[in-house]
Formats: sequence, structure tokens, C-alpha cells
Amino acid sequence: MARGNLRGHLNTVLKHKRIVAEYCFRAGLYRQGIFHDLSKFSPEEFIPGVMYYQGNRSPNAAQREEHGYSSSWIHHKGRNKHHYEYWNDVGPDRSKGEVPVRMPLKYAIEMFFDRIAASKTYEGDNYTDESALIYYNKTKDVIRIHPDTRKLLELLLNMLYLRGEDFTMEYIKKKLLKKN
Repeated sequence: MARGNLRGHLNTVLKHKRIVAEYCFRAGLYRQGIFHDLSKFSPEEFIPGVMYYQGNRSPNAAQREEHGYSSSWIHHKGRNKHHYEYWNDVGPDRSKGEVPVRMPLKYAIEMFFDRIAASKTYEGDNYTDESALIYYNKTKDVIRIHPDTRKLLELLLNMLYLRGEDFTMEYIKKKLLKKN
């Protein structure tokens, strides 16, 4: 493991975690802010993260390109409830295979924050309030996500783009989380 990769990956993970924590704390989701992405420090995720670190995108993408899959991502998505992939399960009609389950609100909001933080982390000064929406739109037609969760995520991503961060955060706190 190259020392630059170790330092770079660690700094990237810490920056991402800090950004998500700031959003979660602003929304009153303190536990999620503290525990967000702790699995990234496990050997199963951290070592591949260092080995495939590039600085401008997720190391999972590089590992996936080399091996056809990312062992780090498989580990990560199964342990972090803010990923819609965590919420796919075999439904009552087993012949349909896995089906998406509606995410609990607090995890769907954390997923939204996670997407903003990833965009800010990897885009740096090029980040805009449209960045997370642009990234989502690249894969929205192929992801398996519950329709209610999709609707909420798209609402928040579009709101961020059209109305800005402060408005969207107030909506989350006063409209979404106030009910719960």
C-alpha cells in the first residue's frame, strides 16, 4: 500500500464522514451522523479503499473494473442502512426474486445527505447544488429502489437543485422529520 494512497483514502473517508455528520446533526439525526459509514474502517473495506484509491471517484469503481465486482461495496451495502441496496429482500412471492423495500425515513434522508457528501468530496470546487441530481440521473433507470423511496429521493435532489441547501434542510426538519 502506497503511503499516498493511505493518506489520501483516509482523508477522503474522513471528509465524507464529516460532511454527512454535519448534515445529520443539522437535521437532528445525531446517531446517524456519528455512526455513518463506520464500516469503511473495517479491513474488508479500508484495505481495498487504499489499494484502489484515485482521489476523484470511489475506489469501489476501480476494484469493480479490475475484478468485475467490488468486495468492498458488497461488504459496505450490507451493513449500512442508508443505501437503498440494503433494502432489497425476497418478497412474499418468491418467484419474483428480490424486491425493493421502502426505506425508513431517517435512512432515506441519510442517503440524500450521503449523495451530497459524495458529490462534494469528489467534485470539490466544481460542486453545485445540481451535482447529486446529475449523478443520480445517470443510474436512476437501472437502480432497484422502492417507488416511495425513489419519489422522496428525487423530491429532495430536485429541491436542492431548484431551491438550495438551506430551503431543503428546513423542509427536511420541519416537514419530514417533524411528523415523526
